Amino acid sequence: MNNTYQLKFSSVQSIIKPGSNSRINAFIPEGEKFKPELQKLLKRFQLSLSKEIEKQLTGDSASVNLSLDTAKQISLNITKVKFEQETAVDYFRNKLAGIVQSLSKVERLYIILPSFQAVKKYFDSETYLYQSAIEGISFGNYTYNEFKSAVHKEKPLAVIFEADKKVFTSSLVKASSIMYGVEFTRNLQNAPANVITPDVLAKKIKTEAYKAGLKFQVFDEKEIAKRKMGGLLAVGAGSKNPPRFVICSYSSVKKTAKVQPYHVVLVGKGLTFDSGGISIKPASGMGEMKADMSGAAVVAGTIIAAAKMKLPIDITILIPAAENMPSGSAMRPGDIVTTSSGKTIEVDNTDAEGRVVLADALHYASKLHADVVIDLATLTGACMVALGEHVAGLFTKDDKLADSLYSAGQKTADRVWRMPLWDSYSPLINSDVADVKNVGGRWGGAISAAKFLENWAKDLKSWAHIDIAGPAFPNNSTNYTKTFMTGFGVRLLIEFIEAEIQRR
Repeated sequence: MNNTYQLKFSSVQSIIKPGSNSRINAFIPEGEKFKPELQKLLKRFQLSLSKEIEKQLTGDSASVNLSLDTAKQISLNITKVKFEQETAVDYFRNKLAGIVQSLSKVERLYIILPSFQAVKKYFDSETYLYQSAIEGISFGNYTYNEFKSAVHKEKPLAVIFEADKKVFTSSLVKASSIMYGVEFTRNLQNAPANVITPDVLAKKIKTEAYKAGLKFQVFDEKEIAKRKMGGLLAVGAGSKNPPRFVICSYSSVKKTAKVQPYHVVLVGKGLTFDSGGISIKPASGMGEMKADMSGAAVVAGTIIAAAKMKLPIDITILIPAAENMPSGSAMRPGDIVTTSSGKTIEVDNTDAEGRVVLADALHYASKLHADVVIDLATLTGACMVALGEHVAGLFTKDDKLADSLYSAGQKTADRVWRMPLWDSYSPLINSDVADVKNVGGRWGGAISAAKFLENWAKDLKSWAHIDIAGPAFPNNSTNYTKTFMTGFGVRLLIEFIEAEIQRR
């Protein structure tokens, strides 16, 4: 990845004379209108259609790069767009992320997207078309270099869209708020575990929460013990860094006797490092477990984005944060843990710790009278075995909630796929000595983990569990997920929340 930029977005009605060190990227959908649109575009920049250009624009998603002025380093890149139904809504987000990552010595980046009429089959509004493109540029511009010793100076990059100013401004305001939350999430995910301890995680969220005008509360280990959160205490018992329980809330709606705003509770697993505990993980890849707090990072980024957007809704986030380490005081296989609900857990494997801390968080959520509770966690490798790296597992018995989250995922490309939560899986986690055990055997591991959590979600009005173990981590599905932790889930949840607001 090249240097990141100080981005400055704007729009113009028409690109006439680009300045020096400029690159123009134009996208034209394939089809019967492709050639006339191509000729029209070339004519604007005093070029004519040649056989060489036609040849380079033959085939799927072909592109051609043309020099408009070599001395001033002005170039025009034309891409022939072929949409695949499955990935169309992510097309410009992905393409523009890759373009920004490839830039060198460019000071102005001009973007010409197709007219909304040409792509409305794939985008539900012109605003979202531009929003997806802005998100892509922001994604492509992301890097994590906080611990590099070389001084990094960001260069300014003007990003100019050819678009109606009113439509573009609306898209920019929304995209900027969302991507602020995504970047905050990614910075937490990518930070090393010797920096992000449970206490530091809480403090970083507190700083952002106060900036956004949110209410914030954190329980230290004494308060956690007072509230009998035995699951959280047990998981954090092996570390010198004690656990924390974070509560953060947002509301922009004045409550009256007649109007009670829709209330969403988001629960995020906050394991700032997961060694596996006594059931220690293999050394290979263990460093990635600095990001086992991705669920926590996602819900934090989501509430901050929602506050910036001033969404008319109530949101509460709950984060059980701990560090799972092996030591003389650590939780052991065979231990029995009593959670705040009074339910007991037989610890069969200390590396199945995320569900143990979530048990206390879900019980706390049950007291908040929420309309919906959604927990997110990098919970199981089994979910990655089932679904791969590119999609999250969704578990719920609420069909409407499942449909809403699926639709939000399809629109944002933060995709989820519904998995079974049938009661026939419950025997997998039966225990002879406690109410439930924390692992269910080799088969159906993601499902038995969700069934475990369901024991603490039975009193919730509506509940979903999202296992983000795959898409939270770097993967090759897009240009913007390859190198760093991805921030998967923030855009999904914001879209879900917005859709719920519109339905009410």
